[in-house]
Amino acid sequence: MARKPTIADVARRAGVSRATVSFALNDRPGVAEETKLRILAASQELGWTPSRQARALSLGKAGAFGLVLARDAEQVGADPFFPAFIAGVEAVIGQRGDGLMIHITAPDDEQGVYRRLASEQQVDGVLLTDLRRDDPRPALLRELGLPAVVVGQPEWGDGLTAVSLDDEPAYTAAVRHLAELGHRDIAHVEGPQELLHAHRRRTAWEQTLRTLGLPEGPVLPGGFTPEGGARATRQLLASAEPPTAIVYGNDLAAMAGLSVAQELGVRVPDQLSLVGYDDAPLTRYSYPPLASARADARGWGEAAARALDAVVAEGAADHVRLPPAQFVPRASMGPAPRR
Repeated sequence: MARKPTIADVARRAGVSRATVSFALNDRPGVAEETKLRILAASQELGWTPSRQARALSLGKAGAFGLVLARDAEQVGADPFFPAFIAGVEAVIGQRGDGLMIHITAPDDEQGVYRRLASEQQVDGVLLTDLRRDDPRPALLRELGLPAVVVGQPEWGDGLTAVSLDDEPAYTAAVRHLAELGHRDIAHVEGPQELLHAHRRRTAWEQTLRTLGLPEGPVLPGGFTPEGGARATRQLLASAEPPTAIVYGNDLAAMAGLSVAQELGVRVPDQLSLVGYDDAPLTRYSYPPLASARADARGWGEAAARALDAVVAEGAADHVRLPPAQFVPRASMGPAPRR
């Protein structure tokens, strides 16, 4: 097997020292342009590229951001938000050869993961998602001196830089549209209420009903999962006075609810209107297509990565507010049926 070329081979081919090769490829000052071009030509001729670890060491950086998720691995894979968000982060940091280090962990070990990331200098900074009530992580990261950006509302981050996208206007618009269609019994299948964004969505639903003078419909837990959405929908439709519309915490729960309605012979939207959240690609191809709320998860990831770049470089950065989520009406919504 042929030996892989090394930085020493590049240095000999270009007639410079190994330090000069490192300086040139990392855009350090003090290397003439002609020398840089000679080094680049030598590295291309030999087929040599610096390893990420070597480049990170020379720059005094880990060359990676961290994302710690205290969720079940299957749930992370099924949730349409995270693949799009991660793609947005990678689109920014991948251009320079950096990577995203993802840790899926149990809640009990979450703080230990952050401590290891900081003590072993595995990442240059972390992105905080799924902020919770009385979340200890912002204070922990300040204690550890680990740069961080909150993916959520600024008030959730205890002074950390936040990149936020407001989901309330989309929820309000969905409930108002249902009311305009004549619905008076509008239920909610909520996400885990320890998650601040799930609680925020429930609050938007409650406040809009109150503003419209409508009774607050039943609320059941769905957990942002298909299993939870199916179970809650089955329970709602089995009640003596089932709702004529259901607003879900996310598309996974709503798609499962649509399947349950069809299984039970409840026609959507003739007898029941359904609304999800996230505007996952499959919502456009369900039957009928599912009304939802469009949040630009990929753009959110890009903005969060750029904000964390700024925090790492400068120590702090301004909050970033992205355009709010947009309500997307589709054929899963229709006029309220006559009782």
